[in-house]
Parts: sequence; C-alpha cells; structure tokens
Amino acid sequence: MIIVTSNKGKYREYKEILGGHFNLKLMLMRYPEEQLDTIEKVAERSVYYLSGIVNDDFFIDDSGLFIEAFKGFPGVYSSYVNKTLGNEGILRLMEGVSNRTAEFRTCIAYYDGKLNIFTGKVQGTISETARGKNGFGFDPIFIPSGHKLTYAEMALEKKNSLSHRYRAGKAFLKFLTKKAI
Repeated sequence: MIIVTSNKGKYREYKEILGGHFNLKLMLMRYPEEQLDTIEKVAERSVYYLSGIVNDDFFIDDSGLFIEAFKGFPGVYSSYVNKTLGNEGILRLMEGVSNRTAEFRTCIAYYDGKLNIFTGKVQGTISETARGKNGFGFDPIFIPSGHKLTYAEMALEKKNSLSHRYRAGKAFLKFLTKKAI
C-alpha cells in the first residue's frame, strides 16, 4: 500500500493506524492541489492527477480545519494558511471571538483503478494559545470535544485513537479488509 504525500507527519500517523494490517510505503512528493469547494473534490482531483504517475494502488489524504466563526475558513485552504499565517496567525484572527467551535476533517482518496473516498470528522474548539510539541499543522491549537489537551499535547497513540485521520483511516481499513477477502 502506498501513501503519496509531502507530509511525513501524515505518513507516521497512517503507519500507526494501518501499519499492523498493511505494509505502508511512503511516496514522498508534492503534487498540484487545486483549491475547490470541498476536501473531497480536492482529493478526487489530486488522485486523478496522480493516477497517471503512480503505477500501483495508492491513497492520498486531504485534511482541513473548519472554524465555525469564520464560516469554515481555512477549510480547503488549510495547508496554505498554515504555511503563511501559521497557528499564531489563526490565534490572532480569533482574538475577541467567543465562538471557538471548529471541526477537523480528513478525506482519504484511494485509487485502485477507480476512486474510493473515506472521510473522518472531529468536533472541537480552538485553544486560546498554541500548546504542545507533538503532531504538525494546526495540532497545537485544536482541542477535540470532550478533551482538555490539544492534539499536540497528546501522545501519537492517543491522538490516533480519536482523530479525524483515525476515523477516515478506520473506514478505509474496513474497505481494504473486505476487498482482501
């Protein structure tokens, strides 16, 4: 099984989620990501682009942080916003905002000659400050519902037991298991 990504953090998380069931190989590369309406559309377009390059079954992950007070921003622009504004920029935008509700979403797009989509979502809030050293991206500012720690304050095993990526990964794993039977 191949994951195509430029993000080694995603690879580490999927290795933990899928690793015991499948031999996960990393194809570390950047590819064009069109900014479309939904993470599912972004993932679909990326898979079709990569299907002409990758000569085996593979999957990609498109994820986003959707902040309710900003009508879902950064959403499909999360990667760009993280690179340009970072966590501190999001926290500055959130100053004085009382509604800190947010949702992390992941879409796995798997290509085995046809497109298969798996999604995972986790509700939470944006913290007041960046906290923790684990994870990547917006992990230091996202607190999943029912928890007090940000993703970045959690050990990888804990984050992987409840994250948006875990939820999408489990649906993907269920599909792969049925396919193997």
